[in-house]
Amino acid sequence: MNAIPWRERVRGEDELVEQLQTLVSESAKRRALALLDGVAELGTVADVARELGKSWNAVDAAIKKNGPGPTTT
Repeated sequence: MNAIPWRERVRGEDELVEQLQTLVSESAKRRALALLDGVAELGTVADVARELGKSWNAVDAAIKKNGPGPTTT
């Protein structure tokens, strides 16, 4: 028999999901920065995609969605 009440278990799982979502978001941002480094090294998004065996669209979308936003001066 489970000694922890179901409400506490649900609360604990909700906290875990929130932590995991934060980790995924942070990882996606770091990945986008790495992809941008690849573009700087190789020259184009297409070259990075080819190197990684991914589609151009997937690499471009990852950079746009999770990369740094436009800078203002």
